[in-house]
Amino acid sequence: MLPTLLPRPPAISMGEYRHRRDALMAQLPDNAAVVLPGAGLMTRSRDSEFAFRQNSDFYYLTGIREPDALLLLLPGRAEGKSVVFCQDRDPTMEAWTGRRLGAEGVVAEYGIDQAFENAVRDERLPELLAGRELLYLPLDNAEAVSMAEDALHEAQAGLRRGRPPLKGWLDISPLIHAMRLIKSDAEIALLRHAALISAHAHRRAMQVARPGLSEFQLQAELEHEFVWHGASGPAYSTIVGSGANACVLHYIENCAPLCEDGLVLIDAGAEFELYAGDITRTFPVSGRFNDAQRSLYQVVLNAQQRAVSAVQPGATLADIHQGVVHDLTAGLIELGLLEGDVQARIDDESYRRFYLHSTSHWLGLDVHDVGTYRLDEQTPRPLVAGMVLTVEPGLYIPSEDDIPDAYQGIGIRIEDNVVVTNEGHEVLTADVPKQVVEIEALMAKK
Repeated sequence: MLPTLLPRPPAISMGEYRHRRDALMAQLPDNAAVVLPGAGLMTRSRDSEFAFRQNSDFYYLTGIREPDALLLLLPGRAEGKSVVFCQDRDPTMEAWTGRRLGAEGVVAEYGIDQAFENAVRDERLPELLAGRELLYLPLDNAEAVSMAEDALHEAQAGLRRGRPPLKGWLDISPLIHAMRLIKSDAEIALLRHAALISAHAHRRAMQVARPGLSEFQLQAELEHEFVWHGASGPAYSTIVGSGANACVLHYIENCAPLCEDGLVLIDAGAEFELYAGDITRTFPVSGRFNDAQRSLYQVVLNAQQRAVSAVQPGATLADIHQGVVHDLTAGLIELGLLEGDVQARIDDESYRRFYLHSTSHWLGLDVHDVGTYRLDEQTPRPLVAGMVLTVEPGLYIPSEDDIPDAYQGIGIRIEDNVVVTNEGHEVLTADVPKQVVEIEALMAKK
């Protein structure tokens, strides 16, 4: 029987995109402009391209998914504050690659004030930027910087005609990224749906896993579930690490057979409407944890659950991470993998042999989403409602002579997606089990 398609949440409204553009322009000085290119196609091999994925900042402000577009924001402009340049309508190309919006489509479907096709961009762009004293653009984008340099040359020529001088350009990215850090209700609904699809895929992987399969076959099961439920595919390269492969944090080869008596770590999430899910679960290929696996798994699970419970307004990711470090270090000492006092092993960073990464990252349009983690060099950013983050402690035990045999080559990570609410938090990924008894019960239903 085919699985039921999950109901889709509403799309983000045209009005929300317009509100974002207005909120960004409200932060700019008078007579400034924003120059923000979208993404272009990238060659995969010869005359074929990689699947197109829009630049996240451009998409956040427009919702437009076509390649080779350019957004201008021109505060105070009588003919319209938002202008987009887009692909030309071209019947021949559209016969090969599908309908293009064209200027009329951009205005009608995305609420942009005015649009032009790229054929007239070189002619129109200098006119639109003429007289603007300060340009805001992504400074890591060579195309945007080149446009700013051209605008500077035009402005220098325009001085003879009495136009104000172009003073220079600044990075727009920090302003957009600060906005993206706080998710709207519509964004949280999309993230919740991406998490739900991802959870279904992880449950499927647990139920089909068995000795004799390979890592890539579990990857196929996961990614089938993503696309079946309307996701574009994985939000990042799927990790399926069996046995000691789980100790490689970003293992993506996924080519080894599943270890009959070992664990398999899966870090995989679906991308839905460009928003990312990001779940990690670790489970026994055989369907039953052995004693050493269960003991180590419980250490990670206890730390993860306590970290999730600490997510609330006013908390900081730094404090949550330190709580995880304490819990994992105490667990390692209890299992005999470290010796001595908990605080001493934290202070000398002995735990870092087994726990190499941070506990959390932001989640949104990018799987490692934008936004700073500190207000300044000394002050961690406090959590507020609308932030979305991961909680993902792990332990990775090397196969080395001083490690008891029972623990060698075990890698365990448990990751959930959590949104901060006014009351505390909501776990978006609760539909995939992580308790030992729940995992074993689900796997027994094969």
